[in-house]
Amino acid sequence: MIREVRESDFDELLRLYMQLHDNPFPEKDKRVTEIWQNILDDKNHHIIVAEEEGHLVSSCVCVIIPNLTRGQRPYAFVENVITDKGHRKKGLATACLNYAKDIALRENCYKMMLLTGSKEQSTLNFYERAGYNKNDKTAFIQWL
Repeated sequence: MIREVRESDFDELLRLYMQLHDNPFPEKDKRVTEIWQNILDDKNHHIIVAEEEGHLVSSCVCVIIPNLTRGQRPYAFVENVITDKGHRKKGLATACLNYAKDIALRENCYKMMLLTGSKEQSTLNFYERAGYNKNDKTAFIQWL
């Protein structure tokens, strides 16, 4: 089942995120709890998940960003695309990305952007098959 995240999904989502860049499971302290609540309360912040047998096995984030150009149409930014190692090659990440696209269309976005740090050709091919291209824009990152 593809759906938006629920408050009760916190631990499952963070377990999935541990597979992103060897991300450690954070202490569930006040700061982390406040971040989680802010995400849940933000109507423009969507965490999309694929659930199988009661467990989250794939996810992506889609943030809708208000905009004063392009006829004041917003744009969508996609990040943190992840599928559990044991559930890959089943179309789950594609389904999550399609759900994100549905949100972007519903919100009248004029474009979607996705960044990846992967240099793996299979990953880049996956994003191209999902409808993204690497030719229209150049991304620059400044780590803080």
